Amino acid sequence: MYINCHTYYSLRYGTFSEVDLLELAKKNNINSLALTDINNTSACLNFIRKAKEFNIKPIVGIDFRNGSKQLYVGLAKNNKGFKELNVFLSHHSENKIALPEVAPAFNNCYLIYPFEQVLKLEKDEFLDNEFIGVSIEELRKLRFSNLNNYNDKLVIQQTVTIRTKKDFNAHRLLRAIDKNTLLSKLDKSEECRVTDKMLALEDISKAFIDFPNIIKNTNNILDTCHIDFGFGNNRESQNLKLYTTSVENDYELLEKLCYGGLNKRYSNPNDKVLKRLKTELKTIKDLDFVSFFLINYDIVSYAKSRGYFHVGRGSGANSIVAYIIGITDVDPIELDLYFERFINPFRASPPDFDIDFSWKDRDDVTAYIFKRFSNTALLATYNTFKYRAVVRELGKVFGLPKEEMDKLSKGNYSVSNLDDISKLVLRYGKLIEGFPNHLSVHSAGILILDKPIHCYSATDLPPKGFPTVQFDMIIAEDVGVFKFDILGQRGLAKIKEALEIIAENRPDEPPIDITNVEAFKKDKKINNLLKTGGAIGAYYVESPAMRGLMQKLQTQDYLGLVAASSIIRPGVSGSGMKDEFIKRHRYPENRKNAHPILLKIMPDTYGVMVYQEDVLKVANQFADLTLGEADVLRRGMSGKFRSREEFVAVEQKFISNCKTKGFSDDLIFEVWNQIKSFAGYAFAKGHSASYAVESYQSLFLKCYYPLEFMTAVLNNGGGFYSAEHYLHEAQKQGAIICLPCVNNSDHPNRLIGKSIYLGFGYLKNLETYTVQRLLTERQLHGSYNSLDDFIDRVAISIEQLTILIRVDAFRFAKLTKTELQWQAIFKLNANGVKSRQSKLFKIQHKEFKLPKLDNNWIENAYDEMELLGFPICNYFSLVNTDMKDGVLAIQMKDFINKQILIYGSLVTTRFNTTSKGKLMRLSTFIDSNGDYFDAVHFTDVVDKYPINGLGVYACYGRITDRFDFYSMNIVWSKKLPIIPDPRNS
Repeated sequence: MYINCHTYYSLRYGTFSEVDLLELAKKNNINSLALTDINNTSACLNFIRKAKEFNIKPIVGIDFRNGSKQLYVGLAKNNKGFKELNVFLSHHSENKIALPEVAPAFNNCYLIYPFEQVLKLEKDEFLDNEFIGVSIEELRKLRFSNLNNYNDKLVIQQTVTIRTKKDFNAHRLLRAIDKNTLLSKLDKSEECRVTDKMLALEDISKAFIDFPNIIKNTNNILDTCHIDFGFGNNRESQNLKLYTTSVENDYELLEKLCYGGLNKRYSNPNDKVLKRLKTELKTIKDLDFVSFFLINYDIVSYAKSRGYFHVGRGSGANSIVAYIIGITDVDPIELDLYFERFINPFRASPPDFDIDFSWKDRDDVTAYIFKRFSNTALLATYNTFKYRAVVRELGKVFGLPKEEMDKLSKGNYSVSNLDDISKLVLRYGKLIEGFPNHLSVHSAGILILDKPIHCYSATDLPPKGFPTVQFDMIIAEDVGVFKFDILGQRGLAKIKEALEIIAENRPDEPPIDITNVEAFKKDKKINNLLKTGGAIGAYYVESPAMRGLMQKLQTQDYLGLVAASSIIRPGVSGSGMKDEFIKRHRYPENRKNAHPILLKIMPDTYGVMVYQEDVLKVANQFADLTLGEADVLRRGMSGKFRSREEFVAVEQKFISNCKTKGFSDDLIFEVWNQIKSFAGYAFAKGHSASYAVESYQSLFLKCYYPLEFMTAVLNNGGGFYSAEHYLHEAQKQGAIICLPCVNNSDHPNRLIGKSIYLGFGYLKNLETYTVQRLLTERQLHGSYNSLDDFIDRVAISIEQLTILIRVDAFRFAKLTKTELQWQAIFKLNANGVKSRQSKLFKIQHKEFKLPKLDNNWIENAYDEMELLGFPICNYFSLVNTDMKDGVLAIQMKDFINKQILIYGSLVTTRFNTTSKGKLMRLSTFIDSNGDYFDAVHFTDVVDKYPINGLGVYACYGRITDRFDFYSMNIVWSKKLPIIPDPRNS
């Protein structure tokens, strides 16, 4: 009876989910139901999937509207009809074209025109598949309308948008948010009707009792619509099935690539390698994943042909096939990577290949994929209403002042002191929280399908410029649509640009083979950077937590780095096994604490579960679960999970099997709790190993070409730290930091010898066109000789020229900044607009005699802070108070469990949440010698002694020792004042 139902995927309109809609239908004895969201098919696939659980026949379609005005509802008779509707909607949404008032002819769809729309259009001719929709309210009008004569064309259109008065209120609030208007000013035409509810089957039948023809027509439509997708265990992969022209040719190509490339990876392959390769190829063929490998190989091959770097990671790094054909660079034999984690006979979905490219190269790789493969789209993700944001939006809708909205969104209130409006904001904020707000693009997912994309979804065209489906990853996998993950990261761009800078700055250096990672792994100087905390700038290993962990572990090899990359994850850390791993690693006598069975299963990690593979091994070898059952645990940990019942069943079998084997309850639940602690956080070993390869490439450059590498780090957005701190690190490596210069600087930073000239990009108020003109003129006609020469050659306003003067970009002129500023004012028409036309004759500049005008280094520092965001001198030189009785970071080891004072310049700080939900702070500082120290602000001091931005702090606290890594537990801290700007005194 219901052919026009909305969910909250009718964005900022609907008020409940597709599952709620099915529950509502079940409650009202409805056994067939049409989901028709407004200009959207996001919920359709999951609606079809879940409908079977409610024993309801699913029908899908689209409610086509221009704004809030309903034009017609399209219902898919079958899968072909669903595609037709998606194609039609996509054409209009991608091209930002308004929908036509009259729909085109569809072959496999029904079209229902609302009663009022038919009257407005004066439509009196209808195709076989076109109908007139009538609501209960409209029956009164129908009796007196000539449309009553269209007996075969009238159907029930009782729209369903809300369930209750509360839903209606939420709907109105969503509409006001969408229209960015006060609730009191919301136009009635933007709202649904308060009667847009679902009635029980007997009630709606009763309402239309005088119109049996309408009931019959409606049931006929519902009866003749059938749509289906294979879901769950019945699903089949919808990905591109053939890479070449046949299954046989695909496999022959994959086999040829493997045996042709074998000797490049293994100069003398042994039986273990050959047996593993043969086993993988057979499994890949049996599970029909051959094309999946070949498509990834194609993508990587294109990138290599363009000189792009890549990292292949995810569970695909466990595959020797992926390693040999170049998708990954991790040797699964060397690392004993568990093949069954990657792919096993029970696996229904292809393995994950997360392929990282430089953030500069990723868009070109994506464009290639769309050009190379026909049925391609980006995967969507849903941006939902977050509580704090929705409270602000509701505050605006109700007209609350900003101060009140700030108070409510931050939680700074007592409920007893709130007025009724504020209570409404909080009440409906909780209701709307989690609703989809708008569709966005998945960070990495690309779909390459066998059938056209519109068989599954309508598409949008977001700013990325590639068609994007309207469903997310979980729905995609349920229907057998598996994404290819193409990601962008800055670490690879740093490596690539560092090599380019080396070639330019050190032209006599021999060529560098950055792929020679095996040599890097054995290099003692590179490994020393790991264990001493010298990895700043190196991708993935530079954070304070990671550097601290590697110092605790004394990490000095590749396998140690792989382990460190995993045990830092919250799963291992939260279970208490991180500290246990460190103990067993550093002090071998502690390895006897491991249970003998666990030690036998995981000798490399001393009986501690570190990787997802370890969970599979323990489940299989400790608890005698099958590999399929073990994979249930693995999926449960990854978060890509739909069936809690399945997980619980495996948990019960795990415990039951262990008891049967005679293990004690203490041991069983200790191991099980370790497994549970991995939930959502555990890494596959191959994933960690893939990143470790990139880390070693970065560390090689940091070790032997530190200035070139740090310049590349700065030019690619840094990483964990601020630009200011990377400059400090470059100075430690011997760099001379130079302010921007009109003769030597570029838009990015530029390395000349040992001098890093800061880029014009740091000057936020310097216009792009000014920089372009400056650089183009310099490139065409050479360096600038003087301020006069610059003014003659570059069209520039006095405001823009002042920025360059204040940052000392004309220091070659040997005049003070103050003198240059006065010269510029005299010589440049500050009020006029300079012509961009080149001058035919060079004008003669007047020479002005000025009194001696000095500059102060403190004034310079303030100019730098204003223009660059930081001074190039360190903050210690600016401190305006005595720094007495402090010790240095290097001396911390002499004061274990004692309270001392250290003066530190803030590097980075972040909040952490304790197990009890309270805030604490973790900060990193450098002392006056430039050495690092970490400080912990526990919950009792975190609010008492806040961190207020960059600068020097007096840090007083107790020194702790964790595995020879020393840090401070703050007792009190205080930001020190700096010398004031003399121009303001």
